Amino acid sequence: MNTVTTPQAPATVAPDPTPAATPRKRSLGWRLRTGAGLSYLMLGALALVYIYPFLITLSSAFKTDDEATNDPLRLIPQIWSFASFQRLFTDVPLPLWTMNTIFVTITITLGRVFFDSLAGYALSRLRFRGRGLVFASLVAVMAVPGVVLLIPRFLILKQFGMYDSYAGMIVPLLVDAAGIFIMKQFFESIPNGVEEAARLDGAGVFRTFWTIVLPMARPALVTLFILSFQGSWNEFGHFIVSRQSPETNTLTTGIASLFSGQLGSGNEFPLKMAAAVLMTIPIAIMFFVFQKRLTNTTEGSEKG
Repeated sequence: MNTVTTPQAPATVAPDPTPAATPRKRSLGWRLRTGAGLSYLMLGALALVYIYPFLITLSSAFKTDDEATNDPLRLIPQIWSFASFQRLFTDVPLPLWTMNTIFVTITITLGRVFFDSLAGYALSRLRFRGRGLVFASLVAVMAVPGVVLLIPRFLILKQFGMYDSYAGMIVPLLVDAAGIFIMKQFFESIPNGVEEAARLDGAGVFRTFWTIVLPMARPALVTLFILSFQGSWNEFGHFIVSRQSPETNTLTTGIASLFSGQLGSGNEFPLKMAAAVLMTIPIAIMFFVFQKRLTNTTEGSEKG
């Protein structure tokens, strides 16, 4: 019995839906990759230029006096020495400077967060005569260099009997024009409708601010807290003109006295660099912990 075989049609290959890249697209992709690579190289070079002085500071803290003087730009010390850190706790009143700095910084930071928030809310929500003039004066104060105000601050503190005291170091820094500006701009991004329910329930202005609006401003409060903490921790000019006695030295003024040669002859580079490194640690930790919150300024208004 003969079997008849029917010829099968040859299989057709489906065309590739993705056409081959044209030379123009390849050239464009190569240019984009080249531009991105050059941008990263430039950013890396700028980052190295910015961080190199700090690396020198960190390296010099572990050098001997002779090596720090004769070879200051060497990143890896030939002989690792911890003598400078030991001297900070024996020959230098570093614990006293640290306690003064912590007390002054925390007090100023909490005061700024509270008073700047109140002032920012008043300029944002309350309607009163001269409101625009107050805001314009605030912006004008922000434009004045801080060094211009040092001598008037000194004269005012002497007149009120607050010179060389913790009150004279803290009170003039409890309110900051930049902090008021930040809080005012954030409060204006919150809809007015969120406060209407509290007003209908009979809540006053302060209660509405404290229980309704302020919790929504958490991102701005965190930003203000970090900036205030960093600014007051590193404050130098105001502490120079507001105090004199060694008992009220902060880390900035105390380390400045080391750089002025208070301990005697010699460069004392390792000792100075070690003090600078220890002073930087709290600010660095705070920045790395809260760096994401510094850029998040819309969370509160979005939740509202």
